[in-house]
Amino acid sequence: MTTDSPETTWSTAEEEIMEATYRALLEHGYADLSLSRIANELDKSKAAIYYHYDTKDDLLAAFLEFAVDRFEETVDTETGDEPSEDLEHVTEKLLPLQPDAEQRQLQAVLVGLRSQAVTNEVFREQFTQIDERLAATIRGIIERGIDEGAFRDVDPSRVAEHILATVNGAMYGRTTTDRKSAAAAARVSLASYIDSELRRRS
Repeated sequence: MTTDSPETTWSTAEEEIMEATYRALLEHGYADLSLSRIANELDKSKAAIYYHYDTKDDLLAAFLEFAVDRFEETVDTETGDEPSEDLEHVTEKLLPLQPDAEQRQLQAVLVGLRSQAVTNEVFREQFTQIDERLAATIRGIIERGIDEGAFRDVDPSRVAEHILATVNGAMYGRTTTDRKSAAAAARVSLASYIDSELRRRS
């Protein structure tokens, strides 16, 4: 996989903190998240968290990096030799057609954290890196498809940015409104766009 940022090596203690943060975010959301609640999920004192992270924002910035590392690991292990199938797999991971309860919660958590990037420079930098890494992942699949003759010769960056923008917009709509069918419609439309842009015509 092609990414613009190397994956971080996480210690066992850091991974445990990240998993506890994930559970606390799913249960409480960003607004009601506290280091005490994360420590409760970790079943340790706040001092164990402060040993690794100075503030809650530092911890959440690390959590975002951890989340995208895990996503990329999943893509690496679950994609294969067919670029078209790999691209479908990535879009399904980013924007599930029929998300389950945990996927909906996770999307709500991510949208809540992203909203902080409007005024929080630490979060803004982290989401910039996340979007760059996701765009690079999509772009890499498209480039591979072009090289192998599976896709038409398009501008990989342009198509990747369109896919990512559609995913982000649909995720916002699904999380912040009651238009329940809109995200699914956007996903179907995205599949049509990918097909028309990339499929070779005989």
